[in-house]
Amino acid sequence: MTDNSLTNWTSMSDRALAEHIGAFVRHHRLEQNKTQAALAHEAGISRSTLSLLERGEAVTLNTLIQVLRVLDQLQVMTAFVIEKRISPLALAKMQKEQRRRARGAKGCDTTETEW
Repeated sequence: MTDNSLTNWTSMSDRALAEHIGAFVRHHRLEQNKTQAALAHEAGISRSTLSLLERGEAVTLNTLIQVLRVLDQLQVMTAFVIEKRISPLALAKMQKEQRRRARGAKGCDTTETEW
């Protein structure tokens, strides 16, 4: 496998990306010493569909997820985590609206001597 820090994903064609995904699947299948037939059976797909995936051909997203699950490689889903970020302007506005001091209730007739 290649070093991901050196890969320019945006410059790769769709075909090249699909082939890279296929190589990833093939690498992990072989690392686990599984045949295409065995992996396909565990994933509930045909061997020919798995072969298409490994060659970088078009397969469904569901097929890819099933194969990744069987290979125990669902950690790749961390790339799709959506992190909530707040803009600097929204943060400044929230900080401006925060209370700086407490004040007594309106219409309260208490005097300092009652305290």
